[in-house]
Order: sequence, then structure tokens, then C-alpha cells
Amino acid sequence: MTRAMRIQQFAKETGVTVRTLHHYDRLGLLKPERTESGYRVYGERDLIRLQRITVLKFIGCSLQEIKDLVDRNSDDLRTTLELQQEALERRRKTLDGALKAVEKARRLLDESGKADWQTLKSIVETIEMEQNTDWMNKYYSPEAQKDLEKRREELGPEGMQQGQKDWELLTADCQQAVKDGVDPKSERAQQLAKRWLGLINAFTGGKPQIAEGLTKLYADRKNWPKTAERPWSDELTAFILEAKKAANASNKS
Repeated sequence: MTRAMRIQQFAKETGVTVRTLHHYDRLGLLKPERTESGYRVYGERDLIRLQRITVLKFIGCSLQEIKDLVDRNSDDLRTTLELQQEALERRRKTLDGALKAVEKARRLLDESGKADWQTLKSIVETIEMEQNTDWMNKYYSPEAQKDLEKRREELGPEGMQQGQKDWELLTADCQQAVKDGVDPKSERAQQLAKRWLGLINAFTGGKPQIAEGLTKLYADRKNWPKTAERPWSDELTAFILEAKKAANASNKS
């Protein structure tokens, strides 16, 4: 589509309602050119942007997250399409897993007349895990997201679960240290900082792009979705930062 279209025709061609296009315009998501008379006029640039919006919305991004993403890569269509393809493939894997679990639950219900607790639990966990991590993608570059996917495959489900347990244990130990008023320069704090860095390295696999995205993610905690669980308090974060600074200073000396 290279010709200019009024909003009604553009809506008909794309299958998006006029009301939705008005809403996107108000939010600054999709702002078409306007004629001297004030009519909205859509062109190829708007179609490309609408495609990005539609896919990102489908994979679970909020409208604010979508705006940030499409504004950030407004001219890089190839990179955006690659990112969208990978995100959709990850979503397809999640849906396939959930569908298999639902099918198993229905089969067991037909055979025994009872629901299978573990199967139902796996359905919830699969979907919740996907929903709880999708919003984080905006902090990682397309290259970092590829590295993350490879890292998840390398670790496998057991490795990911073990990593989660290790983080929970370390967080609890750090929270206790904060509660006890431990000096960040103390040996106890230094050991906690060492464990912290070790788990980060295990997660990133030594990939600097993943580490960069992780830093951006936690630096932007105030803008996390309301449903996102804060893994630790601001006090704990400050404690670990001070402990790491002390450790760096000690290594330099």
C-alpha cells in the first residue's frame, strides 16, 4: 500500500476499527498525517507501524511498552520483524505446551472423572511464566534476546529451576543480613556479594549484552508493571551495591 488513505478506508484495508485507530492516535502510538481540513491520512509508514503494534499487542505487551518499542526502532523494520518472529515462536512453544497439558487433563477427566492436580498446576505455571517475563523483553536488544533464548536452552528446565532456588536462598540470606545490620564491608557481606555476582554470571553465561539488558531492567524498577513481583527491597539492593563496591575496592588494593 503506497497510496494515502482516509481513516475509514485504512480501517477496512487493515481490519482495525476506526475507534481503535482514534485511540492509537490519542496515545501517540499511530499518528498519521493530516490534510489541511484536518482529516487523518494513512500511508505505508503507518501500515508498517500498525503491523508492529498489532504483533506486540498480541504477544502481551502493554500499550505503553509498545510505544516505547516502536519509537525506539522506528526505522529498523528488519530487526523489528526478526524480534517479532522470535517472540511469536516462543509464544507458540508456550501455547503448544499449555495445549498438551490441557489435552492430558481432559483425557484424564474423561477416564477417571477427576481432575489431575499436577497437570492443572502445570498449565497455570506455564502460562504465568510466559506472562510474567514478556514485559522484560523491551530491556534487551534483539541480539541479547537471541542469546537469552540460547542460554535458556543450555540450562534447560532443571537448570532454570535450580537457578530460581539459588536466587531465593541468596535473597533470603541478604535480607537477613540487612535485618542484622551487617556492614557491607564485612566478610559476611563480601561473601554474599560474591554469590550474587556468581548467579548473575550463571544467568548471563558471560554475554555482555544480556548483562547490559539485566542492568537496564533493574535500574527501571519504578516503571515495572504493577503485576510484576519485586524480587527484593530497595534496602537489599543498596546493601548489595555497597558490598560490591567494597569488594571492587578491595580487589584494586
